[in-house]
Amino acid sequence: MIHPVRTFSSFSVDDLDKAQAFYGKTLGLPVNRNQMGLNIQLPDNDIFVYVKPNHEPATFTVLNFRVKDLEATVDALTALGVPFQHYTGPLQTNAKGIHSGGEDPTIAWFADPSGNILSVIQDNGA
Repeated sequence: MIHPVRTFSSFSVDDLDKAQAFYGKTLGLPVNRNQMGLNIQLPDNDIFVYVKPNHEPATFTVLNFRVKDLEATVDALTALGVPFQHYTGPLQTNAKGIHSGGEDPTIAWFADPSGNILSVIQDNGA
């Protein structure tokens, strides 16, 4: 049996400089760089981002951010030049890239400079 003291998540990128600028400056997250990659300190989890020469973007969401005001967050990120994904079908999004409806969470997806999929999700205090 495993008894972790702490956990962290990780994923790869193809360019650490672009990742550091995106996560640190665009998203405004605390990012520390070391010889192995980037450490991003988040409230409930640390993220380790490392460069991989043959990086291929994840085809699924690798990082979700719960936010108090999803629409304001989408507007703020859009103003910073972050494009949101637009989907049709079961997970249809509106003009801003926000999916809401039914029992699904209100969510919007975007990508980092390496193409990894991230999301912002409305935190309803759950």
